[in-house]
Amino acid sequence: MKKTIIALVCALATTSAFAQTSTTTTEQTTTTAQPATTTETSTTYTAGTVTTYEAGKTIVVRGDQGPVSFALGTAARIVDTAGRVVTAPLRTGQKVRVYYAGPTDSRTVERVIVEE
Repeated sequence: MKKTIIALVCALATTSAFAQTSTTTTEQTTTTAQPATTTETSTTYTAGTVTTYEAGKTIVVRGDQGPVSFALGTAARIVDTAGRVVTAPLRTGQKVRVYYAGPTDSRTVERVIVEE
């Protein structure tokens, strides 16, 4: 009888020891999408004659609206009307078209086409 009681007590103790309870927590987060930003860039040009030129630095072109100064970056290309790279420095009086992008205060020269 003692053996039976001990066996029952052991059986009850082991079943309660292996019985596990679990708690599940669910967290829900909500994110809102930011509106997409678009940037529009247009390329324009100024045509005229060269009044001042410093290779790799600046070019000043006198056009219909007076002289306009441009900063030349490393990406600016100077080409002829056929698209060939011009290696000779620009001269005062040469006819050119300066293609640039951006607003007046931060124009970025893309290319200069020598028309003569």
